[in-house]
Amino acid sequence: MGNKKFILSGGGTGGHIYPAIAIANELKKRFPNCEILFVGAKDKMEMQKVPQAGYEIKGLWISGIQRKLTLQNLMFPVKLMSSLLKSQKIVNKFKPDVVIGTGGFASGPLLRAASSQRIPTVIQEQNSYPGITNKWLSFKASKICVAYENLDKFFPADKIVFTGNPVRQDLISIDKKRGEAVKEFNLDPEKKTLLVLGGSLGARRINQLIAKELSWIVAQGVQIIWQCGKLYHEGYKKYGEQEGVTVLSYIDRMDLVYAVADVIVSRSGASSVSELCIVGKPVMFIPSPNVAEDHQTKNAQAVVDNEGAVMLKETQLDTQFEPEFKELVENEEKRQKLSQNIKQMAKPNATKDIVDEIVKLLKK
Repeated sequence: MGNKKFILSGGGTGGHIYPAIAIANELKKRFPNCEILFVGAKDKMEMQKVPQAGYEIKGLWISGIQRKLTLQNLMFPVKLMSSLLKSQKIVNKFKPDVVIGTGGFASGPLLRAASSQRIPTVIQEQNSYPGITNKWLSFKASKICVAYENLDKFFPADKIVFTGNPVRQDLISIDKKRGEAVKEFNLDPEKKTLLVLGGSLGARRINQLIAKELSWIVAQGVQIIWQCGKLYHEGYKKYGEQEGVTVLSYIDRMDLVYAVADVIVSRSGASSVSELCIVGKPVMFIPSPNVAEDHQTKNAQAVVDNEGAVMLKETQLDTQFEPEFKELVENEEKRQKLSQNIKQMAKPNATKDIVDEIVKLLKK
């Protein structure tokens, strides 16, 4: 097939960057001599994470539209024009065979530039409710790989392929790692473990909740691994001095914390939900209400509808958290049922299935 070239674009949060890196790694496996370029937003975390994964990245001067009138919004048309022009230049110079977008603002101008030059484009939509960028791009896209069913109300049905979201491959066999995790985090093997996840940046409301409920949780005989996020670590690390409480800003070995968790409290960003389906542990979702189109609530609801998780809105935490948590810890039957049901929603081969679609486009 000759030397293939691919551009991947996505970013802003770990949820958009991680799938793009997973797809790039799989492309490298299939086409060892291929060239891969990433395009992201200049001041976002992809500018660090992508080079750490061993790939080159170019940054666009782009950001999202804020929901109120701000200077940033007035700059938006200027940034968009600048990003479209830079994307055209990148595409002209690199000459990719296929361009893949995993969401986030930078993927908009780039996929637009590629499709205007008749280069095949693939959208990987992680959420159960697509964002503005992907809806706008979908009419020109060659293929749209989705992680939830019934997205034909947003996208052209003939382009949709139900693949699931790429997840870290080391999560697929965590059952054997419990002992290693107990050692790593210095846990009591006899006690139940609560894992608290707020996403890559942390979640203020979840941190406030855990700080308030900490002594109550410990009194239930539960130990805690609490990922509070780097924005909040300074303020919360003092809680980690208590017996049975580990406070971390970021977790490198997600496979280990998942292996040892008995109950998980988590935000419901798309990649977190996909990981949790594969991990198959009982989950209480606390969606962030501050994201575009409230997609975290919709992601969590899709799992709750399959009786695969419990969901509490932020407004319910003060009254509902303690009874719901107690029920999860004490009711083994309920935990097993949630585990089985969430596992049935897992798509462990998502990355391979997405790359299969890219390979089909190359053959055309």
